[in-house]
Order: sequence, then C-alpha cells, then structure tokens
Amino acid sequence: MGVIYLAGGCFWGAQRYFDCLPGVLSTEVGYANGRTADPTYEQVKYEGTGHAETVKVTYDEAAISLEELLEMYYRAIDPTSVDRQGGDIGVQYRTGVYYTDEAQRAVIMASLAALQERYAAPIAVECLPLENFYPAEEYHQKYLEKNPGGYCHIGPALFEAAKNYKRP
Repeated sequence: MGVIYLAGGCFWGAQRYFDCLPGVLSTEVGYANGRTADPTYEQVKYEGTGHAETVKVTYDEAAISLEELLEMYYRAIDPTSVDRQGGDIGVQYRTGVYYTDEAQRAVIMASLAALQERYAAPIAVECLPLENFYPAEEYHQKYLEKNPGGYCHIGPALFEAAKNYKRP
C-alpha cells in the first residue's frame, strides 16, 4: 500500500477524480504544508495560512504504481499554472506532490522531468516532503458525491477516463 499527497486545485474535484481510478483504495481531503496547525477552510481561504488544498491518496501499489498515479494526476491539472487551477486562484490552489518516503522523491522528480519535456513553459508543480496535513472539515469530504451539481474545475470526460484507466 502506498500513500501520496496531491495538491491539484480545488480538492472537491481532485478527490472525486482519484476515487475513480482503479487501484485507489481511499482518499481524504485536507490542508497541507502550511504555517498553522489545524486550520479551518475559512482560515486557509482568507488568512494566508500557506496551506494547499490536498488529497491524501492511499493506493494499492500492485494495481497502480506511483508513476501511473502521477501521470493521471497530470491529466487533471494545468502543470504550468502558478497558484491557479480552473477558476480557482490563490496559493491554496497551487499544484504539488508531497511525499512521506524519501524513495518516492526520486520517482516524483523523474516524472516531473519527463513532464517538463512535454511543455515549453516551466512546470509549476511542487515536489516537497509532507510537512503537515490536516483533514478538512467533514462537509468537504466526498463533497461532489454529496452535492452532484457542485463546482468542479475537472471536466466529466476526465472522470470517465479515470474510471476506464487500464495499466499500460
């Protein structure tokens, strides 16, 4: 079992997207790598805590590798956008891959280098050790399941692509 923390803009859509992927065992949305302990959504949004809206992804390494998971993550973000995804703007909407195991770092860095080869603009995805992660309030967990018409910067086609993902 592997665990990785992925920041990809608004965590509502990112969580739903990762939940669609075969091999993902569980997800939890929260706030990562900020300057304050136990922030609320309002603090993250309005008080400059420095946290990123992040999804903790627990996955079956026999069913989907970290490399594959990262490739699917890149499909759901604009990796060249700084502090913005879709209509969401602010430091909390930055992109980032936060790891808890140093062995993951080499995989992430190689993946980001390969991603950069596909873009002329610089890649803006952070690769950092996870400093902290605080679960978001319950109403944010599985938000789009509870609110099917809720806002999402990820289009329906990507959810379908995730559901139909087949290993290469």
